[in-house]
Order: sequence, then C-alpha cells, then structure tokens
Amino acid sequence: MQMGTRWPLGGPMPARLPHVVEIAVRAVEEDLTALAEDTQAWRWTLTWLEGNPVLELDDGTVIRYNPAEDSATITQPAIALEDEDDWI
Repeated sequence: MQMGTRWPLGGPMPARLPHVVEIAVRAVEEDLTALAEDTQAWRWTLTWLEGNPVLELDDGTVIRYNPAEDSATITQPAIALEDEDDWI
C-alpha cells in the first residue's frame, strides 16, 4: 500500500513521482505565477489510485498519470461565467 502526502505549492515533490508528472506539476505552478491570485496557502494532495499517482491542487486542478503511455493529463477546474443569456 502506498501512502499519499501533501506539500505546498512550489515546494519539493515526493521523490517517487514519474518524471512526466513532475513536468506537469511544474507547468501548472508556472501558469499560476502569472495570475494575481494569492496561492501561498495552496497545497498539492497526492493519492494513489490502483498504484498510479493522482495529484489535486487546492483550486481543483487534477493531474493523472497514464502508465501505458507514460503521460500526465492536467484537468483544470471549470470557470463559471455569469451570462444573463445562459437560460437560452
């Protein structure tokens, strides 16, 4: 059984993550530095699902690892837009 962990945004990642997941984490963190939002208290949460890492950031961003392709998929939370015509 593998235990998950939490670490601060921009902090050192757990050593056992696949390299492509590390690249995905850094890409998300670089994108966040361009925003004016205060992210100092944000943390990553690592859980293991069927032996594969799943990472979730406090804003809802999720990174999943696909071992068959050795790839990482980043899913960012949807942004709700206020539109008075969305009832149509």
